[in-house]
Amino acid sequence: MKVKDKKIIVTGAGNGIGRELVLELLKRGATVAALDMNKETLSETRDLANSDKLFTYEVNITDDQGLEAFKLRVMNEMGDIDGIINNAGIIQPFVHVDQLAMNDINRVMDVNFYGPLKLIKMFLPSLLNRPEAHIVNVSSMGGFFPFPGQTVYGASKAALKIFTEGMYAELLDTSVRVTIVFPGAIATNITKNSGVEMSTTGDTKMKMTSPSSAALQIINGMEKDAFQVYVGSDAKMMNMMYKLSPKRAIKFINKMMAGMNK
Repeated sequence: MKVKDKKIIVTGAGNGIGRELVLELLKRGATVAALDMNKETLSETRDLANSDKLFTYEVNITDDQGLEAFKLRVMNEMGDIDGIINNAGIIQPFVHVDQLAMNDINRVMDVNFYGPLKLIKMFLPSLLNRPEAHIVNVSSMGGFFPFPGQTVYGASKAALKIFTEGMYAELLDTSVRVTIVFPGAIATNITKNSGVEMSTTGDTKMKMTSPSSAALQIINGMEKDAFQVYVGSDAKMMNMMYKLSPKRAIKFINKMMAGMNK
């Protein structure tokens, strides 16, 4: 689906990939509903965009009442929506499962899986009535490949992966296209935004993709109706390595991540 003249929701729009998605969509002629729970960073995105085609909404995607209120507002202010990019996500504290508190587990699942699920269910009936529409869910390299100390984060993104692929199958004969995105290491503030501290004793030597490059790849994939988009050479490499030898790949990343888990 070409994004020009389309109305698209972007979550996690206050910084990182989300902000760059907003700016690139506007550049390509889309009208954007930008969501974030951080009022200050969302205002920064609005100031950077300086566009009358941008509508900003301070929304916590884990808040059911907040989502319902958002739906009423966005439909009133923008009309029918043509696309959703579920980009918002958080990581867990860098600890093993036995040390991970249940409130952290629930928070990660709520933001990374249930939030996108609820937003899609909320807007899918209207998306199905559009001449063409698109759903993009941003999973993670951790959604197809296990990272030590990020097991629940990976589980949430794996759940989003399978959910998205199931939606793809269910919507094949409709006007709604579906894309799942697997970013590798991106130079964003996800650690800070997740309220997580990270040890710096590990030497991962991971090459990071810039948020602007990631946004370009995601929107290009969307416009090509791609089923899967792997963002970054690390995501592409780990996908191949994991398919060839899962155990060897896990040992490799375990060594790379040594020192990051507390």
